[in-house]
Amino acid sequence: MGYGYGMMGGWGGFGLGWLFMLLWWALILAVVVGLIRWLFTGHSSDSGVRSEGKRHLDILKERYARGEIDRDTYERTRRDLES
Repeated sequence: MGYGYGMMGGWGGFGLGWLFMLLWWALILAVVVGLIRWLFTGHSSDSGVRSEGKRHLDILKERYARGEIDRDTYERTRRDLES
């Protein structure tokens, strides 16, 4: 009785525990999301430019396969993307 800050700890009954708990869970969530993105986007040593160029070539090949572009357009665009 009369020792320290009493039962409430001097923080009005709520304290800052909820804030630290919220920050802890936000940190855990950020780490999990970062890990998942790292695993599914690939973590090879290739530069981003090379993989982006490959992605563009894949799109070009898909458009050609669907018949959206003709062979001349495909060849011309492929050469532009590869250079």
